[in-house]
Amino acid sequence: MKFSDGFCRRWLFVVLLPLSFGAYVAEAQQTTNSIGIFESHGDVGDSPKEGSVSYDAANREYRITGGGANMWGTLDAFHFVSKRMSGNFAITADVRFIGKGVEEHRKAVLVVRQSLNPNAPYADVALHGDGLTALQFRPIPGAETSEVRSDVNAPVRIRLERRGDQFLMSVGKPGKPLEASIPATVGLDGPVYVGIGVCSHDAQVLETAVFSNVSIEELPSTEPHLNPENVRSKISIYDTESKTVQVIYSADKLWEAPNWSPDGKYLLANSGGVIYRFPFDAKGEAQPEKLALDKAYDCNNDKALSPDGERLAFSAEHAPARESQVYVSNADGTSPQMVTANIPSYFHGWSPDGRWLAFVGERGGNFDIYRVSSMGGQEERLTSSAGFDDGPDYSPDGKWIYINTDRSGGWDIWRFPAEGAGANDAKAERVTGDAGEDWFPHPSPDGKRMVFLTFPPGTKGHDFKTAVQLRMIAMPSSDAPARLPKSDDENAIPILTQFFGGQGSINVNSWSPDSRKFAFVSYELLP
Repeated sequence: MKFSDGFCRRWLFVVLLPLSFGAYVAEAQQTTNSIGIFESHGDVGDSPKEGSVSYDAANREYRITGGGANMWGTLDAFHFVSKRMSGNFAITADVRFIGKGVEEHRKAVLVVRQSLNPNAPYADVALHGDGLTALQFRPIPGAETSEVRSDVNAPVRIRLERRGDQFLMSVGKPGKPLEASIPATVGLDGPVYVGIGVCSHDAQVLETAVFSNVSIEELPSTEPHLNPENVRSKISIYDTESKTVQVIYSADKLWEAPNWSPDGKYLLANSGGVIYRFPFDAKGEAQPEKLALDKAYDCNNDKALSPDGERLAFSAEHAPARESQVYVSNADGTSPQMVTANIPSYFHGWSPDGRWLAFVGERGGNFDIYRVSSMGGQEERLTSSAGFDDGPDYSPDGKWIYINTDRSGGWDIWRFPAEGAGANDAKAERVTGDAGEDWFPHPSPDGKRMVFLTFPPGTKGHDFKTAVQLRMIAMPSSDAPARLPKSDDENAIPILTQFFGGQGSINVNSWSPDSRKFAFVSYELLP
């Protein structure tokens, strides 16, 4: 089944752009004969050897033979048996490969795709020939594929659920309950293609898998939301020495952006527009205590205590202003004073000497980095790129400000001198540059490491919750140009942990004073 002319619809926030060579990716043609519960089948992508499917009605088994170089990267190639559906659903099957196979990464998959284009947005559960099983997903056309790996090797039963914009993988072995993964977020519009498929991982060979006990179950409807707020929040601490995560507080409501007090005795976090402190008990756990800040201040998740612990900087809406401004109060929330008159303004970091506040401001339709005296006064513009700059945080020596920006195309970490990036941002330096979308860089107090949040490739902003990663690099030298990690080394930037999160997880610096730990929030979807 080869291709006909067509074009791919771009996902939210993405304009329709032609691919290289001035042509659009063509959409696969499928044979529209009923095959069990499915409607059609055919090859997606470049498959020199044509795939096929047979259905054993007596045993309710689908035997699929497929080719294709891979289902990964920016393009897919496989044989796909599918039907069109809308709404929420779950597809489940028992899967086994036939024979030893040529490639250990041949794949048998449960798939949901926006279209039959080889670069289409999708989510799947992929069982590899070597037993590796992963939730794979591509949030927009042509983005690099991301994955969430299961701890279960070589499961027999696999399941893929769609709940609005979130997709979940569950897998299990015979006689054992299915184990669920963290969700991934992929916004798909209108009817989608749902089905089963096989990729040989070698375009010159064909591989076969059998899918039995296949079912598609409709699930209760939910409102699609790229940044769901009906969640269970887990305020957590990552220990960089033991490489463990401790949940210190959990609640079935949205909590965001924890950060540490300079004396290490408590965290701050926000929920429902209110800031709370979380004093640690003897077990290292905590319960929220509301600050004395007046409820007329509708706080967002941008806040931090001054280096001496005496003052609190935060962003909030407060009448008569209708957008965010930056305020400074006493550490307990009393006596707040506005320090930025222009709107919107979003606080992000204190200078190490407590003199300056770095913040993001939208002025004239562009988001740039500014600073203002912590006592108030005239704001100073520090960057001028046409890109979107966000997340400023000072280096501990006060020489640099680290930011995330899309000025290089995707979202990367950059830095510039604390006094400003200079004319045309000539003094700005790029710090990261791989396919991941990097946000919210936070240097450790000892100046040795920097942790940041990485969204899947193709994520256009941070107002999402999806399968994200916390990654860490050595701090670039303050006295030499920043150098990008090796682009050909996938382990150049270590992944500390992967979880369902994003907006609200680690917006502000959350390192402990001793630089051993940092705080963040992970989330679970609630029914």
